[in-house]
Amino acid sequence: MKHLPIQSDSYKYILQSFKEWLDVLGYADTTVYGMPHLIREFLHYLENGQCPVGIEPGCGTGKRITNIKDITNNHIKAHYRELKTRANTRQGGGLSNSYLNKHLQALQKFSDYLRQSGRLQLPKLYIQTEEDNHQIKYVLTQEEIQQIYKATELYPTDTERIAPWMYEALALRDKAMLTVLYGCGLRRNEAVHLDISDVVADKNYIYVRKGKNYKERIVPINTTGLTHLQNYLYESRPRFIKDNKQEMFFVSQRGLRMNGQSMLLRLKILIQRVDNTELQSKDVGLHTLRHSIATHLLQNGMKLEAIAKFLGHNSLESTQIYTHLVEQENEENGKYLLREI
Repeated sequence: MKHLPIQSDSYKYILQSFKEWLDVLGYADTTVYGMPHLIREFLHYLENGQCPVGIEPGCGTGKRITNIKDITNNHIKAHYRELKTRANTRQGGGLSNSYLNKHLQALQKFSDYLRQSGRLQLPKLYIQTEEDNHQIKYVLTQEEIQQIYKATELYPTDTERIAPWMYEALALRDKAMLTVLYGCGLRRNEAVHLDISDVVADKNYIYVRKGKNYKERIVPINTTGLTHLQNYLYESRPRFIKDNKQEMFFVSQRGLRMNGQSMLLRLKILIQRVDNTELQSKDVGLHTLRHSIATHLLQNGMKLEAIAKFLGHNSLESTQIYTHLVEQENEENGKYLLREI
């Protein structure tokens, strides 16, 4: 998809401009990188005259759209309808609803960009999103979460390959990572982009600056979690950084901002240390920790509205997915009853 040819110089310029616009607005790196590729597919579709006959004057077989000012909402809708009929060459069947929604989000955002930049005054694009057919595969129990926390201290005694201080530094960083991803329920990219200044220790909260759809929020953190973060910040992080000017909170062993893949690898290592074959058999990812804290909060009586705010959901619909995972709830007026880890 990212290698689809684009011939029009104006389209090439628009793609680069759209990418810069996303970056300026503060979208996550994955969005800034990936969303223009989805729009490239749309522009390639227009250039090759694939829009069906009768959709719009000048749009049909052999009628190529190469000028940005000729694009209409009908072209966008026709492209989206074509996506819905496209075969999934890897897994068979059609494209998943989740993948279609990614395309739809990109098309809507591109439409917003064209309007706000003054390049084209398209009407607001109204296309209903597909039903989310994503299912949560696993949610960890509170006992399993505690086992993973304890596994941070089960590092090998053999220090031939790594100096003893490195194991200790990694253990503190692992605890901080678990605190952010589970205790605070941050998404993968939110944890990756966390900076030192985002941890407001004197007020016991984390400030999420780069949330989904560039939505900011404040996430409370309990006393034990804050201790984990401070232990890493003052005892472990200085061993990884190259200089004191670096702002990223999670630092890799090479002194760079720790990425999501590295965090996932650390989580997998911790799980393998746990003496729990059932836990090890689960396909656990970073987002599993977020699913788990949401479920645990609901189990312990926190109201759905409060959980939605905690997770940074735009609506309760996204949060209600956890209700069917909860076997029983208490009626404690939404009190936070989880034990501190």
